[in-house]
Amino acid sequence: MEPLQLVPLCSARIPVAELIELRDTPGGNLLIGEIAGSRWEGERLRASQRGRAAADWLVVSPDGTACVDVRMTLETDDGALIQVEYTGRTNLDTNVAHSTPTFRTGDPRYIWLNGVQAVAKGVFDADAMVMTYPVVYELR
Repeated sequence: MEPLQLVPLCSARIPVAELIELRDTPGGNLLIGEIAGSRWEGERLRASQRGRAAADWLVVSPDGTACVDVRMTLETDDGALIQVEYTGRTNLDTNVAHSTPTFRTGDPRYIWLNGVQAVAKGVFDADAMVMTYPVVYELR
């Protein structure tokens, strides 16, 4: 078996508009971050968020583990619609997140994204309320 390859796909900038906090739910504290717009920029993928139905449902368990769960719809610069979702973990002490995006589309120009498993490491700027992934990688 060949070793795992990380192939750059794009960068992502994801501003969060508002945080809604639900304390002491059965799974822990739930922080819902409504995403105010996002931009995914790379050689093979250039897209912006489409619509407002996008959020991060971050669950902080009683042991302090923060689990990311994000879903949004993107529209590419050439008009294709792509649904992206990712899960992962965030270190609340450093605001560093590790995420695993996957994509869904029916547009023939981007059908290759349906088979992509991506990984990313980013940081949340709490003052600016922006999550930034400098590089989202395709795993090969």
